[in-house]
Amino acid sequence: MMRVDQGNTNKVYIFDSTLRDGEQTPGARLNRDEKLEVARQLARLGVDIIEAGFPVSSPGELKAVREISRQIKGPVICALARAVPGDIDAAWEAIREAARPRLHVFLGASDIHMQYKLKKDPQQLLEQAVAAVKYARKFTSDVEYSPEDATRAREEYLYPLLEAVIKAGASVINIPDTVGYALPEEFGALIRRLKENVRGMDRVMLSVHCHDDLGLAVANSLAAVENGARQVECNINGIGERAGNAALEEIVVALHIRKNSLPYFTDLNCSEIYRTSHLVSKLTGIPVPVNKAVIGINAFAHSSGIHQDGILKHKGTYEIIDAELIGGKAAQMFLTARSGRHAVQHQLQQLGFSLEDLQLEAIYARFLDLADKKKEVYPEDLEALVLDHLSAAEPTYRLEYLQTVSGTKSIPAAMIRLKKDDDSILEEAATGSGPIDAAYNAVNKIAGMNIVLDGYKLDAVTHGRDALGEVNVKMSCGGKSVSGRGTSTDIIEASVKAYLNGLNKMLKINGNGPASSS
Repeated sequence: MMRVDQGNTNKVYIFDSTLRDGEQTPGARLNRDEKLEVARQLARLGVDIIEAGFPVSSPGELKAVREISRQIKGPVICALARAVPGDIDAAWEAIREAARPRLHVFLGASDIHMQYKLKKDPQQLLEQAVAAVKYARKFTSDVEYSPEDATRAREEYLYPLLEAVIKAGASVINIPDTVGYALPEEFGALIRRLKENVRGMDRVMLSVHCHDDLGLAVANSLAAVENGARQVECNINGIGERAGNAALEEIVVALHIRKNSLPYFTDLNCSEIYRTSHLVSKLTGIPVPVNKAVIGINAFAHSSGIHQDGILKHKGTYEIIDAELIGGKAAQMFLTARSGRHAVQHQLQQLGFSLEDLQLEAIYARFLDLADKKKEVYPEDLEALVLDHLSAAEPTYRLEYLQTVSGTKSIPAAMIRLKKDDDSILEEAATGSGPIDAAYNAVNKIAGMNIVLDGYKLDAVTHGRDALGEVNVKMSCGGKSVSGRGTSTDIIEASVKAYLNGLNKMLKINGNGPASSS
């Protein structure tokens, strides 16, 4: 159980919810292997707590959280549950094998949630919260409680509610700004009043969870730290529902750079920030905005002549963050077709991947195939192969054959042959406005689904005419939205792989499940 005398420590505990709240971003669904890879990287980054998921939402989610609990050592592994026994049972089943498990229970606390969503009176909900915490305590002494929409709740209700759940055994009290409503000054004041007026608050960890609807999630989190919160819940790249959550990298780097005014610290390995950001962006299919603080590609770019002159004379004139602090410099080593398994494995380890033997063999085979097409294989190419392999785990459909026809005076057409997981072969031809559209139409005919392409993005992984192309797509069908990614030196093949990756994800989604948004 994590208990801290908050009066004697300036450490800020980092609670990462990328795999739970972050994955609630539309289309950002990750499969088991992708979740595991992100969790491994979060452990390398040094986060204190990983909220691995919401296990009751689907059988697949429960299994993924269980694997994280089994394999990831170091951080506390946390699972989210509504304040009902069935959710808590599922959450505990998922994390029971973790070395340091935590149950996170939430229930609405604002009048608008009580009246319109929960349809119960405040006393009933207070009793439900107490019963849920007591039930969770049967499994573990590390129980976190969140009064959802706390910043719009009445304080005269919050005080007795929090006192009651602390008395029931909660070890962490988390104050969510669920809809990003608070302003920094008022949020900091709320945290201060809770510390001063809620009996027992000195015995537990006080946490905050801020959403970014008004662009204030990071500012609110820092204001809370200044007023006594010692756990901050945040996500890599600030991803999350609606406008997202507080960005982990911004909070951590702000505490590091402004320690003269913010005398607090984290135990994060800042040199892993860029790598973690890049991995999450690639696997979720959510690009990092170019002007994103700390990790956007323009964060260290200077176009103004005055700025360039200043930087050449002294970096400190226009840069307050050293790119090396966050691990922003990519390795320059490259591989060729003559590189052996050991060299490839070494480069993968340098990139932060820990692959099983079977995975390494699969990646090496794909490396050799790529190396035959390219003169030099760069670290970025190798990383793309690994991420493509992780994304393509346990597919329903595999690409067996692709042929397209296009030209200035011909009707674009495609012939697709797919292999299903039952080893059956399915083949269709279709036309379209271009070869990629035709290929997608053929896949739709095979799958028997009316899939809508909501977004398409093509990038070159490295430079040169033989660069590996990476395609990210957003697609939806029947109210479900997913992302897909694929890589190849042939951009049409990469496009089809990305579409199939998204299709396979869509087919693997196990029902809608209950939604969460603390």
